Amino acid sequence: MSDIKRNDNDQSPWVVFLIFLRLGLTSFGGPIAHLGYFHQEFVKKRRWLTDQSYGDLVALCQFLPGPASSQVGIALGLSRSGYSGAVAAWLGFTLPSAIILILFAMGITGYGDSLPTGVLHGLKVVAVSVVVQAVWGMARNLCSDTPRITIMVVAACIAVMTQSVLGQVGIIFIAAGIGVTLLKPATGTAHDPLPIVIRRRTGLIWLSLFFALLVGLPLAADVFPHQSLSLVDAFYRAGSLVFGGGHVVLPLLQAEVVPSGWVSNESFLAGYGAAQAVQARCLLLLLF
Repeated sequence: MSDIKRNDNDQSPWVVFLIFLRLGLTSFGGPIAHLGYFHQEFVKKRRWLTDQSYGDLVALCQFLPGPASSQVGIALGLSRSGYSGAVAAWLGFTLPSAIILILFAMGITGYGDSLPTGVLHGLKVVAVSVVVQAVWGMARNLCSDTPRITIMVVAACIAVMTQSVLGQVGIIFIAAGIGVTLLKPATGTAHDPLPIVIRRRTGLIWLSLFFALLVGLPLAADVFPHQSLSLVDAFYRAGSLVFGGGHVVLPLLQAEVVPSGWVSNESFLAGYGAAQAVQARCLLLLLF
């Protein structure tokens, strides 16, 4: 029997916004830590979904390009309150760091990089404990036997040794192939899919729009040379083609915004330092 908790109050977009706003105000440590906070809030506390469903959702978002933690948050909002819930989750989780970074950008010229390093180090230490707790809890539920534990250990070792986009994508494909071939689900095993009601036709429309923008924006930027359009093109490509989260996307962003003269290298690095303090996912708001 499913242990997903149904609460009509939690299905209001406003309630979804307030829940994610609280997380946005308190969740430090970057994308991996955010997944830990999500697990604690929505699996353990609110029981919006089961450990198995959350693990499936995280695996899917890790497979997709772009920021996995933001994708998981948007999917959770979508599953709870449709498109309005998805927007509410994104706004609530992103708004605090966006406001802080905008204020930081307004004052960076006069005050410089004045963030105490000790404070940042303390926040990162707290985030590590959150990540460890979430990983341990998910591992006990998802890696329940010797074959799964073996796959997990080998995949973790390869990820640590390679630390590249191709390595991460390769691990996902190889592990998926091994899982399909060797790991058969037990007969009668319950599966609790996310209650996201999106028709296949709608999904195909969104997917077509994704590729249309990926191809069309560079062409439009060449035909209509304007800085705003070039910005949209640069950041859309960065989010669409990069796997691995914020640390992986930074070199691509730096190659786009620094040589073009949009920002100096010093401002870019200062922005990265500030973004580390406020979850490292709103760098573009700081830069511009």
